[in-house]
Amino acid sequence: MARLHDVVVDCRHPASLARFWAEALDGYAVAPYDEAELERLRSEGVDDPEDDPTVLVEGGSPRLWFQRVPERKIVKNRLHLDLRADDVDAELDRLIGLGAVLLETHDDWVVLADPEGNEFCLA
Repeated sequence: MARLHDVVVDCRHPASLARFWAEALDGYAVAPYDEAELERLRSEGVDDPEDDPTVLVEGGSPRLWFQRVPERKIVKNRLHLDLRADDVDAELDRLIGLGAVLLETHDDWVVLADPEGNEFCLA
């Protein structure tokens, strides 16, 4: 039986989107860069982790991978994350402060977009 291991998000700038989601989700953080990882990046011509084409956010299950793709998001996601919070209003304010945009308000949930326009829900 298969188990969900990673969720992979295509994006324009993996480092900044990874930081957004690491801050948005309880218990998650951008995976640290040790010297071996920095050397691997340098061998691929990447001198600054800010330019890393694939950034891992870990701390829970599933892990989140952010990978650079050349095209911008154009239409609605085919997959989105649903977040839960004890205090939806406070969490909505916090997420907007991190760079999310409120798209829709419903009776029991709201729809937001992350800094690159990927929709997600909060209830």
